[in-house]
Amino acid sequence: MDLTKKQFDVLAALAEAGERLSQRGLEEKTGHSLGTINKALKDLTEAGYAEGGAITAAGLSALEPYRAKRAIFIAAGFGSRLVPITLNTPKPLVRVNGRRIIDSLIDACLAVGIDDIYIVRGYLAEQFDQLLYKYPMIKFLENPSYNEANNISSAIVARYLMQNSYVLESDLLLANPSIIRKYHYQSDVLGIWKERTDDWCFETDKDRFITQEKVGGLNCYQMVGIYYWNAVDGAKLAEHLKEAYEAPGGKERYWETVPNQVYRGSYRIEVRPCSDDDIVEIDTFRELKAIDRTYDV
Repeated sequence: MDLTKKQFDVLAALAEAGERLSQRGLEEKTGHSLGTINKALKDLTEAGYAEGGAITAAGLSALEPYRAKRAIFIAAGFGSRLVPITLNTPKPLVRVNGRRIIDSLIDACLAVGIDDIYIVRGYLAEQFDQLLYKYPMIKFLENPSYNEANNISSAIVARYLMQNSYVLESDLLLANPSIIRKYHYQSDVLGIWKERTDDWCFETDKDRFITQEKVGGLNCYQMVGIYYWNAVDGAKLAEHLKEAYEAPGGKERYWETVPNQVYRGSYRIEVRPCSDDDIVEIDTFRELKAIDRTYDV
């Protein structure tokens, strides 16, 4: 059977728990009411996907189309706001309290079984080779246009890999690895609720699907650069990125504006809420020094 969103939420919670869960436990993990949990479990049990509060082998097979299979890290840029550190080191490789920024993201992906990992590199590209000692599964994609085009040039390089895939900015310091999830019902992006922001943000409908992307706003979700694309949207995005890139002014675009602005009516992207405690964005050298005092010299 095709899973509804509520059935998916319950089944994914059972899979991620790896153990039997009570209805109260499922209520806590999914946010659905006990009545909704009860009905979803009844339907899933009748379909053979769950039994006695645990997922079955058939249930795991039913979740397979929703599994994140790949991660693409956008890591080609210079990181000008973190000068002077980035004069000699790409921002994703900067160490914060002894750990490279990108490691927090890679480790979170590996923890949920995503080991098909690509890094799009450009600035000081050879320095990313150091990652292979810890992460031998990494594959590199070269962006020859990183210095003359915006980050859409990195997305172009990886556009045929975006099905069932995470696409992540590589300079986000992850404090809560659990926000990287194994299963996704639809394409989504992380966002932090803000009463006011001057950053890129989303307006959404009542179901948290994006209705507008803009810079600055009130009572909106501030964008966090971690997207997930399902199979259908990932294939569609590959073509739309190429069309947008080749259009006049296309090289100046941020890649995220392609689905959210240029072809907005072609996608239904859910905002998946997270908090400031989940991710630390280090935008300036001053912020880096505040987090890691070894730089305060």
